[in-house]
Amino acid sequence: MGQYSSTHCGGGPKNRHRTPLTNHQYIISNNSDFFSLINSDEDESTVPSVFENRDYTYDLPDECLALIFQCLSSGDRKKCSLVCRRWLLVEGQSRHRLALNAKVEILPHVPAIFSRFDSVTKLALRCDRKSVSLNDEALTLISLRCSSLIRLKLRGCRDVTDVGMAAFARNCKSLKKFSCGSCMFGAKGMNALLDNCSSLEELSVKRLRGINDGFAADPIGPGAAASSLKSICLKELYNGQCFAPLIIGSKNLKTLKLLRCLGDWDRLFETIGSSENHVAEIHLERLQISDAGLMAISNCPKLEILHLVKTPECTDAGVVAVARKCKLLRKLHIDGWRTNRIGDDGLVAIAENSSNLKELVLIGLNPTSTSLLAIASNCQKLERLALCGSDTIGDPEVSCIATKCMALKKLCIKGCEVTDEGIESFAWGCPNLVKIKVKKCKHVTGDVADWLRARRRSLAVNLDGGEVDIEPVDGSASEGGALEEAAEFQHTATTLPVIRAADIPSTSNVGRSSAAKPWFGLFGGRGLVACTLRRWSNGNGDSSESL
Repeated sequence: MGQYSSTHCGGGPKNRHRTPLTNHQYIISNNSDFFSLINSDEDESTVPSVFENRDYTYDLPDECLALIFQCLSSGDRKKCSLVCRRWLLVEGQSRHRLALNAKVEILPHVPAIFSRFDSVTKLALRCDRKSVSLNDEALTLISLRCSSLIRLKLRGCRDVTDVGMAAFARNCKSLKKFSCGSCMFGAKGMNALLDNCSSLEELSVKRLRGINDGFAADPIGPGAAASSLKSICLKELYNGQCFAPLIIGSKNLKTLKLLRCLGDWDRLFETIGSSENHVAEIHLERLQISDAGLMAISNCPKLEILHLVKTPECTDAGVVAVARKCKLLRKLHIDGWRTNRIGDDGLVAIAENSSNLKELVLIGLNPTSTSLLAIASNCQKLERLALCGSDTIGDPEVSCIATKCMALKKLCIKGCEVTDEGIESFAWGCPNLVKIKVKKCKHVTGDVADWLRARRRSLAVNLDGGEVDIEPVDGSASEGGALEEAAEFQHTATTLPVIRAADIPSTSNVGRSSAAKPWFGLFGGRGLVACTLRRWSNGNGDSSESL
């Protein structure tokens, strides 16, 4: 393919010529949309010279070329940008997502980078923990060059202060999504963002060091984003309580995730529950919340998704309250941490009141046939079920599921007292089942997998053959593995500027962080994401991984 330096937009050369050929007739239409070659019966090996060194993309408008680039991977786009000056220009102008290795050395390169990529609307700035990150000056310069940003991710940018965040917020008022991790700015910088970005819809904050100075951190309020903010995610914060005014003041908040944040959170939910709210999704992981908090959550009538992961103060009483009032519940994840404080009473209440339930994950609980029978009989829409780390789930319970759960499509059983006999019941039960995963069940052998496949050829069977359990079953709900996600990023390259993936994920999906600091104590530990919490796709289009 020939190389052209033209930035010509559409239309090829105006003068077209017909080349007389002895045994070939060569025809080109006036607008170059197509050509046809009519061959005689003679040898076709001779190619007319008009084909040689001709760049047919020269006839494509820049807009079409840009669409082609958008179908390529980041690496292929980079290679294409080296073909010619026109491709370099079009590729840069059509790139809307950019990830940069945000070392301090990036400052002199900022004008050149954003002169080429002048249409960027989604930007990720990441710096590894061993390097000095970009500073306020670099962030301000980037904000001046990218005033149309709608999404920004900051990871490990420890030299950005409140001053830099305030300058950024003044220049990028169209921001809709913001996430930060392991940064050092504080409440003033966060308030500046919320005061200036009136269109902000999603906020994710992880290990924000600047608010860790004792317990005198300034409160963080919703500011101009009070009406627009729909999703808030807080992870591993000392003084997460200073975000309480923001959470309470966000009038249209739909998703709230509090993961491994210190402090007593009952009062916050009591305030939320006492007023009109639109909360539809709540994730609580290793959080100090009791039944009082769950009873307050039950006053969220639009609640559809609830994750309770390692909240040891929660008991059946709180789960019953949620079940009785939150009639729209369709996804429920409970990791009881083997405390035996949530059992049959809570699960029976879920079964009796949650007719819309489609996904149920039970980890570290010990339900009996009483509650499982109630769930299997009453939750007729249940499509995805995971049972992990239970001493009470055996063949009778599994056979009950196979017999009663007619809508079930995906099933995961991990670390339970199930045998081959129980797994065999799925050869006839659950007519809509498409995938079954059995892990760490020591009484299940590999032979049953082949037996089951032979009888249900359309069923995907994932079986580990009864391997010894070498890892603890964990229901960690953080978005760190699938959702989002290590707080510190690996070094991306040795020189700057470094441009990474063209398509930056919408959530912070970058692996898990290193072991939490000792000061996190009970709520600071981190477990591995269990197989049951790999995201499942469903009919509502929720982004998730397969079972």
